[in-house]
Amino acid sequence: MSMNRQLAELQKQGTYIRVGLIGAGQMGRGMISQIAAMKGMRVIATADLRKESAYNAYIRAGYREQDIKQTNQLEEAEKAVAANQVVVTEDMHLVLAMKEVDVIVDATGIPNLGAEIAWKALLARKHVVMLNVETDVTVGPLLYQMAQSANVVYTGAAGDEPAAIMELFNFAETIGFQPLVAGKGKNNPLNVEANPDSAREQAERLNMNPKILASFQDGTKTMIEMTAVANATGFLPDVDGMHGAEASVDQLIDVLRLKEEGGILGKYQVVEYVNGVAPGVFIIVTSDQPEVHQEMQYLKMGEGPNYLLYRPYHLTSLETPISIAKAYFFQEETIVPYHGLVAETVAIAKKDLQPGDHLDGLGGFTVYGKIMSAKEAKQQNALPIGLTDPSLVVTKPIRKGEVITYDQIENTKSLVIWELRRLMERGILS
Repeated sequence: MSMNRQLAELQKQGTYIRVGLIGAGQMGRGMISQIAAMKGMRVIATADLRKESAYNAYIRAGYREQDIKQTNQLEEAEKAVAANQVVVTEDMHLVLAMKEVDVIVDATGIPNLGAEIAWKALLARKHVVMLNVETDVTVGPLLYQMAQSANVVYTGAAGDEPAAIMELFNFAETIGFQPLVAGKGKNNPLNVEANPDSAREQAERLNMNPKILASFQDGTKTMIEMTAVANATGFLPDVDGMHGAEASVDQLIDVLRLKEEGGILGKYQVVEYVNGVAPGVFIIVTSDQPEVHQEMQYLKMGEGPNYLLYRPYHLTSLETPISIAKAYFFQEETIVPYHGLVAETVAIAKKDLQPGDHLDGLGGFTVYGKIMSAKEAKQQNALPIGLTDPSLVVTKPIRKGEVITYDQIENTKSLVIWELRRLMERGILS
């Protein structure tokens, strides 16, 4: 039975998939409204430190004031759900503890917070859907192993660009094509010096957090997303940081081919981003079957031997319910680090750093991210971008543009993501 029919059947039976959401920012708010329009699914509890953001998200989705219970007490929350209300709280641990919740969605975008959410949700044997690629590229392989051991699903979210790429990749592999390039468009020109101050005016116009916009502009978000694709497919960047060429959709096949074929690539089976095709995602494929080439040419897919499969949109959190339903009905992931830690997004100094400086994390003033192979990152003792946090203090001078290494910083605070990273590197669950 198809997913929409299964959801309709749940509704007919008077029940639904019960979702617990942590993070009521732009992504979380959109997801609440989208699910409110669906059958057979409901966001029964939402946690955010700005409780009014979660409350307003429900109001905008059509809930009445009397439908919403604001509480930080577990017993009150469970009684509210039993009375067909939804719960708003400041305490994410309440949502994680609610036995009524079937699937946890992390929409915080904060690496350390996402690590704690996923870890505790998996310990509670709940399915986990991550709208937090930052956590996934840092400790995702460990969380994926843990989910398998617990017989629940840990997955990235449909609608995020990595998942949209994997949709094309899985389709192509299933019917026998050979994927050569997996890629996405970038929405804005690369500016590795972007920071919250430089991004503030545009962020205010777009009703965005300036740090989040800066993490897009400085390329960190793109590097992280393509690291997730690398870990899911086994593909690597052709060069550190990827090429980031300018190309239209019609030019992708010609640009993203081998150098000896007139393109820019030194090898195939790579991840890449391109300026000029945002918000689209794509893969480039080929085949070793002559009859398939004839058919593709007949279908006006190009002259070959390489062909473009292109999706011109991704709907971010509006598609997340697909991953929720796939986990619940089919025990199926959308995108996971199937190949383990293949690539790494490492921290690069955004400016000259001196002893005593603090690393302020993604989209801040001190670091940006660059993708490279995990093997190379380990050889350089490079610090993963997902481990950066204001609690990290610089202990040695670091020049602008240099890879930041573990021996150049001191961690002054116990962070969940650091502990999980240590467990992963020691192979505790292997």
